[in-house]
Amino acid sequence: MHHQHTSWLQRLLENIWYQKGKGKWLLLPFTLLYCILNTYQRWKLTCKRSKITIPVIIVGNISIGGTGKTPAVIHLAKLLVKEGYKPAIITRGYGGISTKWPQEVTVLSDTKEVGDEAVLLAKRTKLPIVAGADRYVDIQYIRSRYKCDVILSDDGLQHYHLHRDIEIVLIDAERQLGNGWCIPAGPLRESGCRLKKVDFVLYNHGLVEGKHQKDRFIQQHQLKSLFSMRLSGNRIYSLSGKERYQDLTVLKGQTVHAVTGIGNPFRFYSALEQLGVNLIKHSFPDHHNFKQKELHFNDHKLIIMTEKDAVKCKQFMLDNCWYLPIEAQIEGEFDRLLMDKLKRLKNG
Repeated sequence: MHHQHTSWLQRLLENIWYQKGKGKWLLLPFTLLYCILNTYQRWKLTCKRSKITIPVIIVGNISIGGTGKTPAVIHLAKLLVKEGYKPAIITRGYGGISTKWPQEVTVLSDTKEVGDEAVLLAKRTKLPIVAGADRYVDIQYIRSRYKCDVILSDDGLQHYHLHRDIEIVLIDAERQLGNGWCIPAGPLRESGCRLKKVDFVLYNHGLVEGKHQKDRFIQQHQLKSLFSMRLSGNRIYSLSGKERYQDLTVLKGQTVHAVTGIGNPFRFYSALEQLGVNLIKHSFPDHHNFKQKELHFNDHKLIIMTEKDAVKCKQFMLDNCWYLPIEAQIEGEFDRLLMDKLKRLKNG
């Protein structure tokens, strides 16, 4: 059973983008207009870029929807700390309704004010984090308060005004680039050839095992390299306020409510289904601010959610609610190549 709480428009567009649904030709004039405006905007803002004296690493995507940026940023933050750097993170604060930006984010920040991703980053990295719409202003703000020697930007690839030294783009292995068209006829914010210009492309297989068409993707987009990224999580944690956790495998054979308010919930669902869990799915829009009554299902079944959703629901203290934290694991030489590039920037 699948309860869709997303809008009919979102479902219609996703059908056109990923399921070869009808209607993309009707949207083509708007896509052409988008591409013209985007090209002009990019040229204008790139000319106005202000140099920043410490390296800026952007982790972004060229498509709309979830590609796994947050776990990737957490992975990079931990890697930088381990290598002796003092990183700080800037983020947009999507979903936040605050009128005061930029804003420092901590574990205690209100997700309604600064958004779910920002609070999750604070919880998992314990680094200085600033949320705000103007990334350049965010960097000035963070540097006036902290001694940092590298900036990680969570998203912001299309924030053309922002100086960048290293660009990392994530691709969802399942959805890839959809039908390959720019919005609104397709899911792309920039055309697929942008992938050739970035420093690293991470191909996110999510939590599900199985070989996706990685080699075909490399050939199709003539990429020099592509790094596989997997997400792993094997314990669920209680939202009851008590420090309780249990092994994910205890869910095998159970029927549970899977609740999501993320860009691409299907990765999360299929990971649970692969474990042999029966799901009653409840899909809400990305960055949805949950109300407690939305999690009352009038039965005693467990509720399982992502950690990104859990940061918005922790105040509900629900006994039957659990969340699954995940870690990103990136294959091969990625960590070393990134660190080499960063060292060259520092010494250059």
